[in-house]
Amino acid sequence: MSVPILMYTTAQCPFCIRAKQLLKARGVAEIEEIRIDLQPGQQAVMEEKTRRRTVPQIYIGDTWVGGCDELYALDRAGKLAPLLTP
Repeated sequence: MSVPILMYTTAQCPFCIRAKQLLKARGVAEIEEIRIDLQPGQQAVMEEKTRRRTVPQIYIGDTWVGGCDELYALDRAGKLAPLLTP
């Protein structure tokens, strides 16, 4: 069993693509994506939850990570792997 990953994204976002690549490189097989470009109402939900308007917005389990920069910072600090471990 793996830790659930939820990511608010859009199709053309290069930061979303980079975040997904890093997670896959760290062994994540499944990412639940909420495409705010296809589901505009979800952008309001994302903004309410995160207080941010930019994508990606990433949750690992119940932990809000933030965006791509925060995800990479966690990885560099050695703190991403523990979050991905059930």
